Amino acid sequence: MSANNLEDGRKRVVIESVQPEVDAGRFAVKRTIGEQVVVEADAFTDGHDAVVCMLRHRKLGTTDWHNTAMAALGNDRWRASFNVTEQGRYEYTVVAWIDHFLSWQRELVRRVQVEDIQIALLTGAELIEHAAQRASGEDAKQLKTWAAQLRDNTDLATRRTLGLDETVLRVMVRHTDLSLATQYPRLLHVVVDRERARFSAWYELFPRSCGSDGQRHGTFDDCIARLPYIAEMGFDVLYLPPIHPIGRIKRKGPNNTLVAGENDPGSPWAIGAAEGGHKSILPALGSQEDFKRLVSAAQQHGMELAMDIAFQCAPDHPYVAEHPEWFRSRPDGSVQYAENPPKKYEDIYPFNFDSAHWQELWQELKSIFDFWVSQGVKVFRVDNPHTKPFGLWEWIISSVKQDHPDVLFLAEAFTRPRVTHRLAKVGFTQSYNYFPWRNTKPQLTEYLIELTKGEGREYFRPNLWPNTPDILTEYLQFGGRPAFMTRLVLAATMGASYGIYGPSFELADNAPREHGSEEYLHSEKYQLRAWNLNQDDSLKDFIARINRIRRENPALQQDWNLQFHTINNHELISYSKTSPDLSDVILVVVNLDPHHNQSGWIELDLPALGIDPQRPYQVHDMLSDARYLWHGPRNFVELNPAESPAHIFRLRRQVRTEHDFDYYF
Repeated sequence: MSANNLEDGRKRVVIESVQPEVDAGRFAVKRTIGEQVVVEADAFTDGHDAVVCMLRHRKLGTTDWHNTAMAALGNDRWRASFNVTEQGRYEYTVVAWIDHFLSWQRELVRRVQVEDIQIALLTGAELIEHAAQRASGEDAKQLKTWAAQLRDNTDLATRRTLGLDETVLRVMVRHTDLSLATQYPRLLHVVVDRERARFSAWYELFPRSCGSDGQRHGTFDDCIARLPYIAEMGFDVLYLPPIHPIGRIKRKGPNNTLVAGENDPGSPWAIGAAEGGHKSILPALGSQEDFKRLVSAAQQHGMELAMDIAFQCAPDHPYVAEHPEWFRSRPDGSVQYAENPPKKYEDIYPFNFDSAHWQELWQELKSIFDFWVSQGVKVFRVDNPHTKPFGLWEWIISSVKQDHPDVLFLAEAFTRPRVTHRLAKVGFTQSYNYFPWRNTKPQLTEYLIELTKGEGREYFRPNLWPNTPDILTEYLQFGGRPAFMTRLVLAATMGASYGIYGPSFELADNAPREHGSEEYLHSEKYQLRAWNLNQDDSLKDFIARINRIRRENPALQQDWNLQFHTINNHELISYSKTSPDLSDVILVVVNLDPHHNQSGWIELDLPALGIDPQRPYQVHDMLSDARYLWHGPRNFVELNPAESPAHIFRLRRQVRTEHDFDYYF
């Protein structure tokens, strides 16, 4: 290769290992408004010249870069950060260059012989004169003055002191020659969402069972009447399963039986009938205006309404007749229904994303989101996104968020790890995960460290659910009411975002359809249910207290600050969360055994929690309102699951006033 074809060889700085960076910049990292993006990079050059490293960022669509000097961490590693203040996308990169004046200052410090210092000062004057040519105004005038002073044959020590002056360096930095700077070849991106993307409490509800005695079909008005009950528990997202017309052909009966009775309502996920499809509402629930009233009423109670989007059709969905090219045909000419052998889902037709008409299909599917956004919906839970093309989701989510950056997407994908992570990378705001099946201390510790400390945390926001209409875990089936309390505390305090399927959860509904199954007996997916919300042993008050604790303690509104602590009992797990300034320190201890008392000694790193190891400190259990005075890093705890399986302590540091009274804050 000819040297004429090479990049300018005078650009000698190398930039490597920039973080955060997802798949070589292919995907964006995620933040919420007000959060920080901490960027690190390796930047170095041959020889011993001084390198300067700069972080550059800007809101996508703007022209001017914001520059932040990166601090040297040692071993050629650099770090800086910037805050994101608006929804949308930001871009950032790293620029580095050899600073010849800084290199000159470093050498000048080491020179001791008079002749060497004199020659060096002339070199410095030359560097300053070049900078003066790039400057203007007062800076140019000042630089010329300094250059002249360095050339002056007056006192050598005075001239040397001037050459090393920090003020001179600051002005020189303002007029650095960047023509030979190296820029990292990729522009990296940050998607910035509103706070609810990071901190949220979800409540799933079947509106058709609201106000029902098990026979009468509930309506949106019944759902509106239920809102105060949900709001009192402290939830901020109300999630509804599909609200569309339900197919009649091959409709499922109670407990997923293959034959439905005349009055059986069918599965809401078998979408579409003569009354319409994905842009229509099941008439038994109400009208479009009734739905809008529900959206508005939820907002008045401090909640957002989340809709379920499931890209599949019942056999009598209008799409099937109008667009047969969007579905697969079997050899006998019939439409291919969904199946997972030996299971058959004859009430559902999946779309054929390999169709030659895929572009028209994609456009129509995006229009479903557009329609419901126009109806006031800004939060979507997407059913089984892992069975649809990644490219479809990347296009839909980026297109929707371009016009509506406040829209949030939750991926319901209980599948292989790489698939769940890819869905998060292509744009899903939050993600279901494997939390329901992590029960032991090692399982929980390992998995939550992965979620909160691993590289995936830059783009994968977990939403922890102890149960869903599809998931009644063995732990809940056999652990009784204490098991529900335990899983609630874990989900709500380990994760900044969590959800429950109710009223099943607060009423501790734990009967499986059959032994070894995670399906509920008499599942609401296939029939109406009557719920006694005033049941004596309801967990509604316990849930309300947990959600109030979450709202009142900023430490619980983050994921990355989770730290585990040693406790000498394998049935007890302990962890803490702290605010950055240590003004809010939360310590949680949970008994994982729903059947027996468990006790143990917990060991804390007190300095890391902002506690003086030499002084007593108060721990305030916000569940029971009890207060204890602890001393030192090692303290005893005991939990009876029948009473409360957990402590949620707020640690209060002791201070002594001039009047020698002890106070805790």
